[in-house]
Amino acid sequence: MNSTSARRLGIALIVLVSVGYTIIPLVVSLATASRSLNAQLLVVLTAFYLPHFLHVRQAFTGARSRWLPATLVAQVVATYLPEALGFTGWSAGTAPLLAGPVLLLVPLRWGGVLVMIMAAVEFWWLQGIFRNVTGSFFYALTILITGAMIYVVVRLVRVTAELEQARADLTEAAVLNERLRISRDLHDGLGHSLTAIALKGDLAARLMDRDLPAAKTEVGALVQVAREAAQEVRQVARGYRRMSLAGEMRRASGLLESSGIGCQVNLADITPSREPDEALAWAVREGVTNILRHSRATTCSITTSNRAGRIHLEIVNNGLPPDDAQTVADPVGDGPGDAQPLGGGLVGLVERAAQVGGTVEAGRTPEGGFRLTMEVPT
Repeated sequence: MNSTSARRLGIALIVLVSVGYTIIPLVVSLATASRSLNAQLLVVLTAFYLPHFLHVRQAFTGARSRWLPATLVAQVVATYLPEALGFTGWSAGTAPLLAGPVLLLVPLRWGGVLVMIMAAVEFWWLQGIFRNVTGSFFYALTILITGAMIYVVVRLVRVTAELEQARADLTEAAVLNERLRISRDLHDGLGHSLTAIALKGDLAARLMDRDLPAAKTEVGALVQVAREAAQEVRQVARGYRRMSLAGEMRRASGLLESSGIGCQVNLADITPSREPDEALAWAVREGVTNILRHSRATTCSITTSNRAGRIHLEIVNNGLPPDDAQTVADPVGDGPGDAQPLGGGLVGLVERAAQVGGTVEAGRTPEGGFRLTMEVPT
């Protein structure tokens, strides 16, 4: 049931109960009483029901009218004043309906106290008139039951609306997260592949005139990278991106060597779980992509080590241009460079590390190179 249907059902139930309390006395009065008395009866009924339904409507929507204290006082007056005008037992039919708005519009702690007082006053008043303990107790009890029923119905409708809104918000958040995932995966994965294609294409063009077999080899490697890029795009679209540190290390060292950058790989004998392994693989891919795009490196080292149960990955290269010295903070916000701007790829890397409880740091080395580190749990 959606919130609209729940609200309509709640309104119908409260209207039915509200009319039921007064319909029988009204019919009897119209059939037996004088016209002047019936006219007075219709006036006091109107004076009671107008603020009553206004209060119920406000409770359903969660709105608060600026006239709320005055309208609630008006409903209280219309509940008890007719007793003094000769409508004996009038409050036995209106006080139970008044209890609902009191619980809904007054803070619940004080509203509950007021409703208990209303029930006690009703018992005392009816006992004094009819001298019937059982009947007086029954009418006093209807104040508590009816007030609680109106309160519960309205709260259930409100909760239904809140749950519907929460479901819509969660759906929107899921769509946004999926868009961010696709954007991040395309940036990190496809950007790396396009960089490799561009490098191999340039190398093949340079070799075309002086070493045709080597140029053909590079063209073949370029075609293979293009096929892998197409496969990666399909995997991103399907939401499946399984990467491993070992596999990415092999690709990275081969790409760096083919680009004329000496690569030293030192891997510790560690077997990380799936999520940290993928985060480390993305770090290698992003680090190598940045080396190829933004540096004049001739050497690069990729090292992993075990530090107190956490895997530490370090990628260091030389040949960093002066304008590429950006610094990255760790994702938990306690590093020294929290206010530094991040590139798109490094932002994605920080997010991936944070998802597995890891940290990322990056910055210029004293020797004029660049160091990227990631530390994740095993």
